[in-house]
Amino acid sequence: MNQENQLQARIAVIDKEVTWDKTQVIMSKTNAFGIIEYANEVFVDVSGYEDYELMGQPHNIIRHPDMPKVIFKVLWENLKQGKNFHAIVKNLAKSGRYYWVITDFEIAKDEKGVIVNYFARRQSVPQEVISLHIEPLYKKLQQIETASGVEFSEKYLIGFLEEKKRTYIEYIKELIYEHEKAQSKFSNYEMKAEDEEEERGFFSRLFGR
Repeated sequence: MNQENQLQARIAVIDKEVTWDKTQVIMSKTNAFGIIEYANEVFVDVSGYEDYELMGQPHNIIRHPDMPKVIFKVLWENLKQGKNFHAIVKNLAKSGRYYWVITDFEIAKDEKGVIVNYFARRQSVPQEVISLHIEPLYKKLQQIETASGVEFSEKYLIGFLEEKKRTYIEYIKELIYEHEKAQSKFSNYEMKAEDEEEERGFFSRLFGR
């Protein structure tokens, strides 16, 4: 049993959300292998771990068993290519409770262009987006993984997105945009789904960068 599984085996998963200030940004820094080198106070507060418990640990110490493996497969494939990737993730706190976030990364490289660090920002996700769209999709992906493996989970995800005529990032952007539009936060803003520059602008506003 690996370190991640040993840690999670000691945590009794509770189907309750962590109570936290969802206006705050969870930040962390890892090395190229996903080992935690820094976690801000928001990360510490929300995850329930102390700083000393997080340092030197794999970031998947907070991976929730409800998460389909294919999402992390796609995320890491993009990050290792030096591409930012926005994913919606359900995390597991030390208490056994969960919290949902959307990710944003800055990738640091050395003078030879080799990735040395990932700086991650994470923010809360509207509950309606989670319950109406993300949870049903992730549950389906996990069921496929259990029955047929990650390969077919990924094939399903590809087919799902092809039907939507969206990439994964475009899909979650559209979900959040539609929610925010309904809340009148972006009432004067028109989304251009195919505009890469606009996509960067949308997530820059979301993460305040």
